[in-house]
Amino acid sequence: MKSYKKYISLFLIYLTLISFIFCAEEKTENSNNNTQTNEKEKEKEEFTDEEKELLKKNEEKFNFNVEVTRLMDIIINSLYTNKEVFIRELISNASDACDKARFLSVQNPDYLGDNKELKIIIETDKDAKTFTIIDSGVGMSKNDMVKNLGTIAKSGTTAFIEAISKGNNLNLIGQFGVGFYSTYLVSNKVVVTSKSHDDSQHIWVSTAGSSFTVTKDPRGNTLGRGTKITLFLKEDSVEFSEVDTVKKNIKKYSEFIDYPIYMKINKTYTEEEEYEVEEEVKKDTKDEKKDEKKDEKKDEEKKDEKKDEEKKDEEKKDEKKDEKKDEKKD
Repeated sequence: MKSYKKYISLFLIYLTLISFIFCAEEKTENSNNNTQTNEKEKEKEEFTDEEKELLKKNEEKFNFNVEVTRLMDIIINSLYTNKEVFIRELISNASDACDKARFLSVQNPDYLGDNKELKIIIETDKDAKTFTIIDSGVGMSKNDMVKNLGTIAKSGTTAFIEAISKGNNLNLIGQFGVGFYSTYLVSNKVVVTSKSHDDSQHIWVSTAGSSFTVTKDPRGNTLGRGTKITLFLKEDSVEFSEVDTVKKNIKKYSEFIDYPIYMKINKTYTEEEEYEVEEEVKKDTKDEKKDEKKDEKKDEEKKDEKKDEEKKDEEKKDEKKDEKKDEKKD
């Protein structure tokens, strides 16, 4: 009996040890996972705490001119439903920037330097609710940012407002040189980072108020050359942080763009590292258009064949009528 109790005691001690070891391993694994998650979150952050302090310390505040403020009020308070036009405008602006860089490279073969590919990259982040577009075009200096993003020609605003008052919709916004401000259809905050050959990299920030800030980027030159625009999406526009939605609109609005457009897709973390891939989505459009034309041509050929068959049937009917007439005469 004593021997039996002894074995039971030993068995219970064994179970206790196994349970303890299992819990210790689970805690270690969770700790490692949390550490990896925190490290990945840190990697995702745009700025370190020190860089954030420098941004705040060195930022310069500017007021939008009256025309911009008036235009933004119209856009922000608009009930316009086709909000995806902002993608068209941003792609168009990025393409224009690449056009300028290409033109300058013709004048100066060394202009492009190591960053020779002129392209457009689009990124989305569903968790952060952001939409980002990056181009390797001409970029903007600090003065360009203040001038191009803070002021617009009065004539362009007036013409646009007149068009709206006549019943036209916001879809025309790009025709008046004010397409950039369509970003406020979907976002409350816009951050523009840009690097040109003539200046250091700067950051422009606006929260859709009456002012904006411009700061020298404490990270230095991260773009090489070009512009990066990040939109922090409104709650009613978060669908533009979804890959499929954005991809569909890229295909829709890139038909006449001469530069490759890549969609950067964040994949799930593996055990070892985070990996990203870029998919070129613009080229699909041309192939789709070719296929559509082929299908249209086939449809037209079928219609022509049907018409020929109908014509032959009519001719046969006429021949039969003539034969009956001849029989009656006989």
